[in-house]
Amino acid sequence: MEKIAVNTSALDSILQASFIVQLTLLILLGLSVVCWSVGITKWRQFKKLADNNELFLAHFWKASSLDSLYEQIDKYNSSTLARVYRAAYLELKKLAESSSTNGGNRPQLSSVDNLERVIRKSTENEISALESKLNWLATTGSTGPFIGLFGTVWGLMGSFHKIGQTGSASLAVVAPGISEALIATAIGLAAAIPAVMLYNHFISKVRKEEIELNNFSSDFLNIVKRNFFKN
Repeated sequence: MEKIAVNTSALDSILQASFIVQLTLLILLGLSVVCWSVGITKWRQFKKLADNNELFLAHFWKASSLDSLYEQIDKYNSSTLARVYRAAYLELKKLAESSSTNGGNRPQLSSVDNLERVIRKSTENEISALESKLNWLATTGSTGPFIGLFGTVWGLMGSFHKIGQTGSASLAVVAPGISEALIATAIGLAAAIPAVMLYNHFISKVRKEEIELNNFSSDFLNIVKRNFFKN
């Protein structure tokens, strides 16, 4: 009995797959490319951010005055701490000018609420900026397996349809459909697993940055309360 050669290589299975399965694979490939692009971009962003924050903090604790530090703030444009400091300094300057206009020497301690509000808003904006584009990783991680599963189900449906048409369940009939179905599952997992790992890694980075921003905000407020506000 002559054997029928069945080519079930991954590439041939993809090329011979139905349009729906090919479209599914294309979507998964696109999501995977976007996720790796986001991952590389975020890795560079956090690396640059860590270096700039370290330099700014060193300068902050060595600065002779808040004014002298503000004059050099443009050197740390990539630092989240520097941007929060800029917003806080400008608000502190407004409070000092307002107090001077009203005949006071220093702002009242009660007006520190305005400064705290500006610092909190600036911190939230920085955290939001750091979390931008991470939704792509979360979306791919949560939907990738299901998109792949859709391709798997469609491929199996094609195999059963061929069995019904031919009345045969031989390997030559069912192998192409099963092969494309399994490839859809594999690519779905291949897109989702790195996306989840990248998402968890960068969310952890964001939370550490949030703690650092909050600690810096507390230190800054303690300094200005002792030196710039009166009871």
